[in-house]
Amino acid sequence: MFRTMMNGKIHRARVTEANLNYVGSITIDEDILDTVGILPNEKVAIVNNNNGARLETYTIAGERGSGVVCLNGAAARLVQRDDIVIIISYVMVAEEKIHTHKPIVAIMNEKNEIVEILSHEPEATIK
Repeated sequence: MFRTMMNGKIHRARVTEANLNYVGSITIDEDILDTVGILPNEKVAIVNNNNGARLETYTIAGERGSGVVCLNGAAARLVQRDDIVIIISYVMVAEEKIHTHKPIVAIMNEKNEIVEILSHEPEATIK
């Protein structure tokens, strides 16, 4: 049996552009993609923290070091520039390997710079 597990996550990236007239997808700084192990053309889920919208699309490598996070095509209707998003890739993992699978989570700042790398999902705090 296989399970679908989180593999890479870009947590709290700031949308730098929403381009309705571009052929669909999300453009992400290639340095960020490399760090979390997401490839160009890979399917990703996107969660918009500002309005709760969720969508799936594929990635396009953006200019290295640019900090670009641009939603393209129809996805541009679900985000605004400066919205905060979470971008997640998933992988199929064999049951016997799920306990050793280590996702990569990049915690971003407001300039789309990686400020921390985690190999697990942070524990939730109850308030």
